[in-house]
Order: sequence, then C-alpha cells, then structure tokens
Amino acid sequence: MNPTRPLFALGLSSMLAAGSLPCAVADEEVTPLEPSVGGPVFAGDAPDETHPWAVHDRNRPQPVRVEPGTFSSHDTPGVPPSDAIVLFDGTEESLANWESTRDDGQAPMEWELVDGALVTEPRTGNIRTKEHFGDVQLHLEWSAPEDVSGSGQGRANSGVFLMGRTEIQILDNYDNPTYADGFAGSLYGVNPPMANPLRPPGQWQSYDIIFRRPVFKDGVEVDPGYFTVFINGVLVQDHTPLEGGGGHMRRSEPREFAATGPLMLQDHGDKVRFRNIWVRPLPPRAVEGGTDGQLSLEATAAKRERIAAGIRAHADTLEGRAQMLRYLESLAYETHDDAMEKVDAMTAAEVESLQGLSDDELEQRKGQVRELERALHYLARFNALPEDYPARVAIDAIVEQQGWND
Repeated sequence: MNPTRPLFALGLSSMLAAGSLPCAVADEEVTPLEPSVGGPVFAGDAPDETHPWAVHDRNRPQPVRVEPGTFSSHDTPGVPPSDAIVLFDGTEESLANWESTRDDGQAPMEWELVDGALVTEPRTGNIRTKEHFGDVQLHLEWSAPEDVSGSGQGRANSGVFLMGRTEIQILDNYDNPTYADGFAGSLYGVNPPMANPLRPPGQWQSYDIIFRRPVFKDGVEVDPGYFTVFINGVLVQDHTPLEGGGGHMRRSEPREFAATGPLMLQDHGDKVRFRNIWVRPLPPRAVEGGTDGQLSLEATAAKRERIAAGIRAHADTLEGRAQMLRYLESLAYETHDDAMEKVDAMTAAEVESLQGLSDDELEQRKGQVRELERALHYLARFNALPEDYPARVAIDAIVEQQGWND
C-alpha cells in the first residue's frame, strides 16, 4: 500500500442491496464490510494521508443507536441513556459500586443512603467507584442542605474527582462568594466557571461533564486533556485544558495519567446529597489511536488497509457486476495486487460483453455502462488507476460512440 497516494472512496453500492449491519473494521481482524447505506457513488473528497474515509463515505459505519434518557425534576431523577453505566440510582444495590478510599479500600464505606440519596458522612473519608474509567461523559446531581450554614469553602463543600485525581468543585455558591478557581464548577485550582447557574440550597443541581485525560507519547504531552462542564444546562467550562489536573495551593504541571482510574466523591466535612450518577465511556481520540477524525499517517494507512480488506471480503460474497464494482471500490483505499488482478479480468470481461452489441442493446445497458464509466473515472482521477487504463479507454469509446456525452 502507498499511504501517500490520494485515493477516492467510490461507495459503488447503488446497485447493491444496502447492508443492514453497520459493519466496522476491527483493529484485530478483518470484518466483512458491507455498505452501511445504499446510494450513488460518492461526490465528496477522497481519503487522504490523515483521513481514512471519504467525505460522505457509504462504507463508514453508522452511529450506534442510543435511546436517550429523560431530564430530572426536583422530585424525580431522570432516566439515564440506554448505554450508560449506572453508578448510583438511589437503591441499596447500587451502593455496592462504591468503596471507601481509606485503608486502600479496605475500610467500610460510611456514607448513608437516605430517601434515595447518597449522603456524605463528614470526616469518614472520600468514596470512589470500584470500577475504573478513562475518558467519560459523567452525569451527577447534588444538593446542599436547605438550612444554610458556613460560608466560603465551608458551605456544602465536596468535589468530584475524575480518575481519582482531578477535581470539579462542588460547593454551595448560590449566594456565597469564594476564590474564583474554587467556585462550584471550577476545575479546582486551574480555571473558574464562566457563570454561576446554581439553584438555591436544598434544590438539586445537575453536573454534566465531558472528561478527556492527558495523552503522552514517549514522555511528551501531545494532548493536555480537558473538561467541558454544564451546570443545570449552562456551559461553565468550555474545553478547558487540564494543565496537569490542578490541586490545592500549588500550580500543577503537565503529567501523565494512567489509562483508567476511579471516580471519587470528596468528604470535605460537610453534608452533601448525591443522586443519579452515571457515566458513558468515550471512544479514543485520534491522537491516541482512535479510528475517526484526523489520524496520524501510520494510523490512516493501517485503517485504510483494513477498510479495503473488509470490502474485498464482502466482494467475495458477491457475483457478477456487483463483485466487479466492489473490488473496484476497494482500490480507492488500498493498492492491492490480488484485487487489481481481479479488476483487470472482470473489467476486461465486462468490456468484451459490451462490444459487438447493437446500438439498441447498448441503450438498454446504458445505466450500467455509465456507472462503470463513473467508477473508472473516479479511480483514475485519484490515481488508483492509470489514465490510460484499458477498460476506461474502451468504455469512453462506447460512450462517445453512443453520443451519451452530448
């Protein structure tokens, strides 16, 4: 394969039955790849050195279906989306997802379950999830006591720590000033929230957090990681870089994170209630080996090779023109000797079947001829086939002879 060659994904599936399975190509093995949707040939830009898919690529897997959840009211927590991992739903059973951080998780968890809420027991220590996560979408809801006491950092102080080490502050700041980078919704010690959308004490506050951990390669930071945070539906952190993750009293520096870590809730000596806590693990970014977006040269080359292999595997299940067009399509992702031999033989046979037909017979096959013409022109345009490829020259001659270019 020549990864520097600009190729075009034809999506030659208009004459094929659209596959119902949105087949992805696994990193470990080749999965037969059927078009995720039917339709005409693509008209978008080609795969290139850092994009394994064409624009509007019909081979690209369809998004996974997720049934949306529902919004919470003050009295009733919402329903999580269908693919969420529920960490706390107000039941006794969900308490088993958590453990104390004391004695390396061996001490009993002393936070209480009260009326469907998980309530801090001051000075008993933080709690964390037994399951570990990396990049996530996190939803949680919390509430400060209705009877207000304390001020500044001493008023319903807690925090949610992603991977157990970097904190989004929880604090009753409804009418309670404090230092800005310790405000509710702050990336603690790094960046204040852009707004204060808290409801009054006693009411439930919702946090929706997108967390991406830092990515290092060979000891060098290639992505600092970031937080995006909504409080009660209001954006308060907009793709905020971690800057090492923050901390108390000291500026943090870029540092590597483990691949996964626990979600931790802080005991800061104040009573705080929690409910409706769930996460959705996020796919890897392109910079860490993800398979969508702008990839590295190496990742793009490997991905295009797997896509082409999947298309060839699907072509092997077909016959006739459908098989020919599918093999042609595979060349848009990868130059492959075996596929090229099959394409040479099948296009030569197709041309032979057209030559000698009467004008009326050719007219009946006009749609098929023009479809093959478009495929060959696309592949030549993006250097997957030479301009003087024999089948292309022959098909162009038939089109000219029939006056179909007029």
